[in-house]
Amino acid sequence: MIPVSVGGSAQSALWTDHLIAYYRQLAEATFTVIDVETTGPKPSTSRVIEIGILQGSLDEGVIYEDSFLINPQVRVPAQITRLTGISTAMVESGVLAHELWPDLISPLSAGVLTGHNLAFDYSFLQSEYRRMNQRFSRPDAQQFCTVILSRLLLADLPSRSLPNLVQHFGFNVGQSHRAFADAKACWLLAEYLLTQLQEMSDWQLRDLLEHQWIPLSEAAKGFGHPPRDIQHHLERRGCEYRSSRRSDRYLYRRGDLEALYQEVYAS
Repeated sequence: MIPVSVGGSAQSALWTDHLIAYYRQLAEATFTVIDVETTGPKPSTSRVIEIGILQGSLDEGVIYEDSFLINPQVRVPAQITRLTGISTAMVESGVLAHELWPDLISPLSAGVLTGHNLAFDYSFLQSEYRRMNQRFSRPDAQQFCTVILSRLLLADLPSRSLPNLVQHFGFNVGQSHRAFADAKACWLLAEYLLTQLQEMSDWQLRDLLEHQWIPLSEAAKGFGHPPRDIQHHLERRGCEYRSSRRSDRYLYRRGDLEALYQEVYAS
């Protein structure tokens, strides 16, 4: 998925009007909201031990929901048990991974795949299916990350982590870091954000999007040019930026990136 937006090609993902149109049509979509709990942070070395799935639309509300403890036949690390409350004994009574995943391919392939930091959950789904020599892939335009939209519409909040958003909005979903509770929270957040977005005019959205901070590395994918080349032009223009020493990242305003592309790279 393209981190600077939520769908389309890397180049079109930069453009404000493209994003406005994308978010507008999301209000008509059916969503498949997911959350996974895992034995660790890396799909290559960790396994999914619980999944929550919820399907619904803004018009119909929730039409399907379920959760599954999954037995990948590995131990659950103590730190994961402390975080989630899920123990090795619990997953040993769950559905065996190789029996569950084939049954979930149909619901996971329906609607717009949605999650809070969806890239994390999606990478684990792909990894689990790869272990079974199966391919699981959803097109960019059929993915929706609520973290990305919350950064845009809830920029004034000090944190947009799901537990903090649950507390901020008072969502009654149960214990955070359990798959169904987090999937439910993500659904309620998506419902709130998309409803708020529908009440905004195009010019209000355009103003928000043009001021959005975009990582230079992600913008470079849309430009088709090296980050240093793009940064050189931005510096010459005196464009505002943010930087992170910890991750060695530079971020620029979407509006400045669009203007640079049109004036320098589009010809």
